[in-house]
Amino acid sequence: MTPAAIYARYSSDNQDDRSVDDQIALCREYAAREKMKIVAVFEDRAISGASIQNRPGIKKLLTAAATFQFQVVIAESMSRIGRDQGDRAEIRKRLKFFDVQLMTPVDGVVTPLIDGVRAVVDSQYLEDLKAATIRGMQSNVAEGLTAGGKAYGYAPVKGEPGKLIIVEHEAETIRQIFMRFMAGDSARTIAARLNERSVPPPRGAFWRASTLIGSKRRGHGILMNSIYAGRIVWNRVRMVKHPDTGRRLSRINPESEWRTADAPHLRIIDQETFDKVQALLRSRSVERPRGRTRPRYLLSGLLRCGACGAGMSMRGRDRKGRRICCTQFLEADSCTNGRGYYLDGIEHAVISGLKERLGTRAAIAHYIRSFNDERKRSAMMATNSRDRLERELQEAQRALDRLIDAHIRERITDDEANERLPVMRAERDRLKAALAEIDEPPKVITLHPTAVDQHVRNLERLAELINEDLAEGESEAAGVLRKLVDRVTVLPAPAGTLPTVIVRGQLETLVNLPVFTPRSLSRGVLVAGEGFEPPTSGL
Repeated sequence: MTPAAIYARYSSDNQDDRSVDDQIALCREYAAREKMKIVAVFEDRAISGASIQNRPGIKKLLTAAATFQFQVVIAESMSRIGRDQGDRAEIRKRLKFFDVQLMTPVDGVVTPLIDGVRAVVDSQYLEDLKAATIRGMQSNVAEGLTAGGKAYGYAPVKGEPGKLIIVEHEAETIRQIFMRFMAGDSARTIAARLNERSVPPPRGAFWRASTLIGSKRRGHGILMNSIYAGRIVWNRVRMVKHPDTGRRLSRINPESEWRTADAPHLRIIDQETFDKVQALLRSRSVERPRGRTRPRYLLSGLLRCGACGAGMSMRGRDRKGRRICCTQFLEADSCTNGRGYYLDGIEHAVISGLKERLGTRAAIAHYIRSFNDERKRSAMMATNSRDRLERELQEAQRALDRLIDAHIRERITDDEANERLPVMRAERDRLKAALAEIDEPPKVITLHPTAVDQHVRNLERLAELINEDLAEGESEAAGVLRKLVDRVTVLPAPAGTLPTVIVRGQLETLVNLPVFTPRSLSRGVLVAGEGFEPPTSGL
């Protein structure tokens, strides 16, 4: 019999969890008619078919196809494989390379022509669904209902989609925010007072200045949200999926595409107060350049406060250089670490430590050896687990077959079969799932001299840049640094003392190198954090 695998998927949009089981049952019936033996089942539950990137089931299927475990993949329809034309073509190409056919109960063998036609239809279905959804949202807005989402100060009405009611205690907080801002308080001061009073924020643990100010272009932030003045604004942004990661990202729509509607029943702030606050926001705002995607500073996005774990941001500069401070302290005044630290000293500490410990070929060679040893050990454990699970699965399947045979031959009653069959099937499925979770043995990483040379040159270039004026080379250095470092934590230090900087990644647990020896720097002390690891891509 031809070995085959089943793939099933349902989207959370309009189906339930039973859909996967129904698809698998249908594919099993088709396999039985075609004299095929099911050897594996792969599934993605409650995941959209618009992208392959966020579907672990289809990725495991493609990985298993490379091991030649099966010759056919059966799906209820090609729309289960995916709705994106590019993804489907890529999946077909990979399966064809491993001599695996795609089949469905309706189409039989799926040829490029058949799938090409169906892919166009499925892709158009997504576009039609999107258009219908937008029309429904637009209709809701025209009737004074919301098109989705939840704003602070309101609660949805159960059973009436789009309808909101005012939550009075939250509405009172909103009124206080507007009045304090009109009275001259800054957003940071207002946030700090709300935190002192333990007022629950819209999300997260603390109120922050950004919670109140938000974004002018997106209309985010309590002080900018026109719904508080009784006016709904919809379609400011649209969601798109990144082609590489499958993540949903928001894009701002042109103002001509925005849709507005009066909603006097949702008014919390009178129009005159709202307009005055908007004028104050405009007068206090500072226009920032748009379109920058590169890190602004060498350690942008990597710095963490050692007291509360929040990020760290610029606090200004003096004649000695730029200073950073805990963002939680700056935004909400809710962190005890309010001291400013000179950024250039921390940058020097990080780069010097990296170059000292990871800047030689001997260190990289030691890392690769240790890394491969760990992977081999993990692979051996996985192989042992796989062998054990396969034996247990075979025994569970034999026991289940014996029970079914006994039922067919009327050696056991229907009641006995109904009692024992679900338990045995559940155990078999549990073993199958556990077996599917075991990854294939990893490949051994080998040292390529060119990649090693590039790694060493990167670290040498970092050292050069850190000793120059980083204004020109900062983005280059930041790109290199992000291949080496996940997080840089600045521990609180009393005034007049040097801070301790902890660099974290994934090296120490695999390589078993000693931590960076604490050493005094001009403006800081550097130690290695647990798990610091150099990059392995390209090695």
